[in-house]
Amino acid sequence: MLLGTLSACGGGGGSSGPTPVQATFTVSGAVFYDENGNGLLDPSEATRIPDVVVEVAGRTGKSSKVVGEFTVEGVTGGTQALTLRRGSLPPYYVPPASVSVSVPTSQPVLVPVTLPIGSNRPNVYMGFGDSITIGQGSSDDLGYRSRLEAKLAAHFGRGAVVNEGADATRSNRGAERIDDSLRHARPAYTLILYGTNDWNVAACKNSPPCFTIDSLRDIALSAQGSSSLPVLSTIIPADPTSTDQPARNLWISDMDVRIRALAREMNVPLADPEPLFLKSPEFMTLYVDHVHPNDHGYDLIAQAFFAAIAAPAESSASGYRPALFAPPPAGRPYQGSARGGVVGRGPSR
Repeated sequence: MLLGTLSACGGGGGSSGPTPVQATFTVSGAVFYDENGNGLLDPSEATRIPDVVVEVAGRTGKSSKVVGEFTVEGVTGGTQALTLRRGSLPPYYVPPASVSVSVPTSQPVLVPVTLPIGSNRPNVYMGFGDSITIGQGSSDDLGYRSRLEAKLAAHFGRGAVVNEGADATRSNRGAERIDDSLRHARPAYTLILYGTNDWNVAACKNSPPCFTIDSLRDIALSAQGSSSLPVLSTIIPADPTSTDQPARNLWISDMDVRIRALAREMNVPLADPEPLFLKSPEFMTLYVDHVHPNDHGYDLIAQAFFAAIAAPAESSASGYRPALFAPPPAGRPYQGSARGGVVGRGPSR
């Protein structure tokens, strides 16, 4: 059991003796996800938040991997305020204003953090997209979802990624069906990977962004309106060895610039697998067909989503600003203004 311990003892002497050394102590504890917001660590609450900077009386420590335990050394005695550096938390997590600690402590200090997810299911992540979200081409037919689950479990202690992918759909169809998926899955997070099939619409190919960016905005707004936390993803490149892919990948690159700008505009975390594909030494062999990744490609998508979910908010590539996030009122889902388009059979050339 973690206990506050004496790390330096005071000294004394006469008026001509050495200056007394002030006693300092070690404050230990853990940062946990308070799922029901009651401020207590309940038996069912097994999620811990690692890599969070903890400060007590000007001294700092950092929570550890998986177990989320921290140690802050050299703390002076008395009643002290323990705070968490908000930017060191992952996106969307909300720390308490402060926790009052009586130093030396007699037991570990348990620090609750919360997520603004209303009545949605804690630790549930909804993959939302087309056949790439479904996992077509992967050896387990789960694509990035099983790989992301493993990363979340290793980092936080738990996390389930559910499938709301729809084969052959484009982003405008996603904007039409997002509200049904949100009601059905009630996810804490909505992971949005859409746009691959939009290339097949002449208006999108020839006059981007057509409906793509508006549809992605509608999807993210619907998630926010349902108190689900959106994460936007860039579109992955297509197989560079296919005959028409140079033009297609130029289109994807242009669209991804717009998706990154949308993430900044909406202040949502960005998963950015495109550069991971382009910089991979295996780029030419990351596919089972012209657009669907193999297992190694799905690993890169999982890596990008994990970074967006778990990395400190202060390091967010999307420019996510935790102090400014304010979700729409719970129970008032945004109704997306989906644009019309032709639905094909899977991502195709």
